[in-house]
Amino acid sequence: MKLLNHFKTFLEDHVNLNDTRLKLLTDSVEAVKKAVKYLDWEPKVVDFAVQGSWAHETIIKPQTGKAFDADLLVFVEAVEDWAPKDYVNTLATELGKLSAYDGKVRRFSHCATIEYAGVRKIDIAPCIVNRLYAGSYEVCNRGTDTFEQSEPKAYTDWVKDKNGIAGGNDLKKATRLLKYMRDIKGNFTCPSFLLTTLLGYRVEATDRYSNHFADLPTTFKTLVGRLDNWLQARPDVPSVMHPVLYGEDQADGWDQAKYSNFREKVNLYRGWVDDAYDEEDKEESIGKWRRVFGDGFAEGDTKRAAERISEAVATSDGMSLVAGNFYADLVAKVKALGQAAVPPSIRRLPHVERPKWRRASEQLTVCVGSELMTSKYGQRIRSIRSAEPLPARYSIKFSALNVHGTPFQTDDYNIKWRITNTDKVAAAADSLRGDFYDSEEGATRTEDLAYRGVHFVEAFVVRKRDQRLVGQSEPFYVVVE
Repeated sequence: MKLLNHFKTFLEDHVNLNDTRLKLLTDSVEAVKKAVKYLDWEPKVVDFAVQGSWAHETIIKPQTGKAFDADLLVFVEAVEDWAPKDYVNTLATELGKLSAYDGKVRRFSHCATIEYAGVRKIDIAPCIVNRLYAGSYEVCNRGTDTFEQSEPKAYTDWVKDKNGIAGGNDLKKATRLLKYMRDIKGNFTCPSFLLTTLLGYRVEATDRYSNHFADLPTTFKTLVGRLDNWLQARPDVPSVMHPVLYGEDQADGWDQAKYSNFREKVNLYRGWVDDAYDEEDKEESIGKWRRVFGDGFAEGDTKRAAERISEAVATSDGMSLVAGNFYADLVAKVKALGQAAVPPSIRRLPHVERPKWRRASEQLTVCVGSELMTSKYGQRIRSIRSAEPLPARYSIKFSALNVHGTPFQTDDYNIKWRITNTDKVAAAADSLRGDFYDSEEGATRTEDLAYRGVHFVEAFVVRKRDQRLVGQSEPFYVVVE
């Protein structure tokens, strides 16, 4: 399901750099431009231009504790007898002499960087114009002390052209979403400039007349699918040639290990994206998109769906069991009618984290055993059955059992537990959970009974040697009075 409004809200609330930060960045860049113009610096300043994600409009909100940044080119005329390193070193030295930037200037391979107390930073890179010939651009590598040809304006125009073909600025938005995924998941690397080029190449001139980029979710699905197809056809590190600078391979910093990991992750996430997009049930689709983008996606609707599970249960004619005064809540219905009263939709609630492991071709039978305990570390009272109403003062010890009724051997398998709470009391306590947890001892985990509601526990068996999901239990329903 496309969930257009959820995508829009997610971008605004979690992905896009907010207006306050953008204004800070804009103001800081304008101040830097003014400062550079009047530096006691020999090169003649011709012009300035932003580049990178800010220029391409693919800049995203940084993760907590990280700085957001901008790339600023300062175009200058060549100075006779100056080496490439002189431009960067002198720029950094002169900026550091200004009181506004005292102690804030750092030197890197191609730029002088101003760091603003870890909140934001600006990379200022000298770009030499017309040194080789009229219209040439070169950046300065102070590490190798060499000039490197560049086409910053032409590259930005290329990105804008590709975005225009896709339409609706959706290529830019989809690029932001992939950069956000990279940052929150933290399990693959791909520099932003390379990711931008890879995605730009996935847009063809003929797409101007197609519906492959009809809206943002469709654009995202199309791009991830095409990127995966391209990667899967190339098991070894490919060349990704700069689209406007002849002879430059933007992938030359990728080693085989990093590339293989990127290729594998894109393939995995492509399956998740297709699954979420094709899902027709709204709540299930929300849950699957949250597997792609994390808990920030549709977070408001997610909590509301979980806390209103009782109101959502209806009679055959559509009347709410609660609003119609049939039962006080879902707990009361299950107490009266047993496990059959648990609605199948409870398993599709969007706050329930979807499995992230690839499934093995053959699946094992997994059952959940349960024992009522006086407390988490207390004495065993008795065995209990799924959906048996229980008071809140006890605990339950769960065991993951194989087809023979014995616990799985943890030498070969990791046992993960998905613990899901529902309804108003757990929501009010900010304890809906729905996440995966490790076993505590062998193939067991103990949980306290704390919140009135119909909750459920599931065991997932993951094979250690290849991290494949080889078995998943049916839900064990925990009904707390």
